[in-house]
Amino acid sequence: MNQINSKNISLTINKEDFKNINVEFRQNLADFLRELGFNGTHLGCEQGACGACNVLLDGKSIRSCLTLAVQASGKEVTTVEGLNSSEMKTVKDCFIKNNAMQCGFCSSGMLMTTYEIIKLNKKLSRAEIREMISGNYCRCTGYQAIVDAIEDSVNKLNLGSQNG
Repeated sequence: MNQINSKNISLTINKEDFKNINVEFRQNLADFLRELGFNGTHLGCEQGACGACNVLLDGKSIRSCLTLAVQASGKEVTTVEGLNSSEMKTVKDCFIKNNAMQCGFCSSGMLMTTYEIIKLNKKLSRAEIREMISGNYCRCTGYQAIVDAIEDSVNKLNLGSQNG
């Protein structure tokens, strides 16, 4: 790779350190993650509209199709593969139970958004859940099953029942 058009970066992905990886300046983070085997990060629209490429960068949700890999240098990336808490196991079980993972293409983005909802630690109305997932496209479910799964998750995790 031409050193003029590339840079070595180091970052943490799902708590695993990656050091001195040469990337082209123009490579987006989604493609970079997929090249490393993190295939849960999907590329849908490649314009930041569909949410399939959502990842966390230093704990904040970003569209990895709009973020350059070099921008993640020195930072921590969490992909859907890294969402392994007991809370997220409950969420994944609720998604399966409510048939919210039909073709699976939007699932990674929906799970990343649901992770953000869970971190709010409050009970949301169905309208609020719909608002929270409005940045994610789904072509299969009509969103009803996804809203059901998120509502089920919030109830099972007993969110919003304590004054934190």
